[in-house]
Amino acid sequence: MLPGDLGLTWRPLSTADVDALYELIVTMEVADEQPYRTSHAEVEEIFEGDWKDIPADTVAGVDADGVLRAYACLEARPGDETTQRVFVMGGVHPLSRGAGVGRALVAWMTRRAKDILEESDKDVPGRIAAYLEDTSPSHWHLYEAAGYQANRFYSNLRRDLREPVRHPELDGGLRIVPWSEELDDAVRLAHNDAFRDHWGSEPATPESWAQGRSMFAPGWSFVALDDSAGTPDVAAYLLSGRYEQDWPVAGYSSGYIETLGVRRQYRGRKLAVALLGAAMEAYKASGMEYAELDVDTDNPSGAFGLYSTLGFTKAQGSRMYSIEIERVGVPLA
Repeated sequence: MLPGDLGLTWRPLSTADVDALYELIVTMEVADEQPYRTSHAEVEEIFEGDWKDIPADTVAGVDADGVLRAYACLEARPGDETTQRVFVMGGVHPLSRGAGVGRALVAWMTRRAKDILEESDKDVPGRIAAYLEDTSPSHWHLYEAAGYQANRFYSNLRRDLREPVRHPELDGGLRIVPWSEELDDAVRLAHNDAFRDHWGSEPATPESWAQGRSMFAPGWSFVALDDSAGTPDVAAYLLSGRYEQDWPVAGYSSGYIETLGVRRQYRGRKLAVALLGAAMEAYKASGMEYAELDVDTDNPSGAFGLYSTLGFTKAQGSRMYSIEIERVGVPLA
């Protein structure tokens, strides 16, 4: 139960809250000087996905006038096999801070996440995770006080598109084609294969793969096919996003590389460079000034080093705070 003495009344979120939640999130991002802005469509996506239990896994704090002043939500994604993950996020309106609302929300999210892990029938480790910006130490302290630790670090990289783009020659029947709906499920399977040796990655189901695409830019996305076996096989892929709401904050326009994956048997054959070249040319043709992406600094494929050689430099950073659970399905303190 959330405290009743913080000046707010608590209830679950609902789709009727989308507009108010969007306004709250953007107000917080402005106050916290975050380097991005959440779109209205991304807020709508919080409520999408039939695996989500919105009444049980969200909370809204409203003041005496019925204005949304705080929120929290959790998501346990389907398809997790080696680690059962519960992602948490939330926030408090600047005018409602300093009274303990943030601490109460983090405590509620953590307890609810532990309940979800206790109810799991999977005999695997568990993880409760929150993503926070490097520029928000006050947010770190809230999670640290609740037992979270910074366990993973990410770099936001960008590249000036005025610089020349490399287009390596591919061998052995490999070719780059535009992304298409017909290829999408094969791309999902290639993604699951490419990322199975990456820390924290779990298989995407058809449902979770299709969800969260409001910012997806199909015209900026590409697939590498291997024709050598007769039937074309997806060897690698690059999916892009178009986050126009971020451009005024950043001061420049950009194409965002959402995901770049190369299946292990195709690594070392210049596919990542070729896909990046195709994407950056598409960004340039659309008038973009930069290419951007976020990368795990401990990525086992050496992606950070690759991007550096291609002219990407660090602009910002973020981190994942988590509580690691030895095994789910057991009572947790």
